[in-house]
Amino acid sequence: MLDRMDGDPLRDKWDRRHADASGAAMPLEVLVDNAHLLPAAGDALDLACGLGGSALFLADRGFRVRAWDISPVAVQRLRERAAGLPLVAEARDVVARPPRAAAFDVVVVGHFLDRGLCAALAAALRPGGLLFYQTFSSERVDDSGPGDGPYRLQPNELLRLFAGLRVRFYRDEGRAGDLAAGFRNRAQLVAQRAG
Repeated sequence: MLDRMDGDPLRDKWDRRHADASGAAMPLEVLVDNAHLLPAAGDALDLACGLGGSALFLADRGFRVRAWDISPVAVQRLRERAAGLPLVAEARDVVARPPRAAAFDVVVVGHFLDRGLCAALAAALRPGGLLFYQTFSSERVDDSGPGDGPYRLQPNELLRLFAGLRVRFYRDEGRAGDLAAGFRNRAQLVAQRAG
């Protein structure tokens, strides 16, 4: 299914970026580094999936995966790479059409931030379901990611946005210590809905 998004400047921006991307899409670090927390199987959503590195990672592990992105170009490229895997990729405006409640065992979100969507993301988890979230933070050491503004997290903001979930892992190093080392410019969260 393809949402009608003709002439959408945001979609056009991401279509151009994904059309020009080369190399394999990599899964989010928060997902790879915390894969031991994943259930053995289930239904997963990679929201704002881009070229689908996290979606492919989950499908390779046997999850039934839905991958949504505003860019039809990204979705088409992911479909080509996902042939034979339990993965359905869809061009979808996730803000206009958020996931339904209790639909997924795993939800992954990377480098996307719409604070108004956070309650729907938490609600989309089934009991015991896990949220893996990684996006840009305001305390940064370089110019990677979006400029200052609404697409960057404030310190500890992920904890507040998902306060109703149980934290299993959190990382937001900010500008502390040796700025040449560690995981900088982004925050990570793994949180679980009560079972």
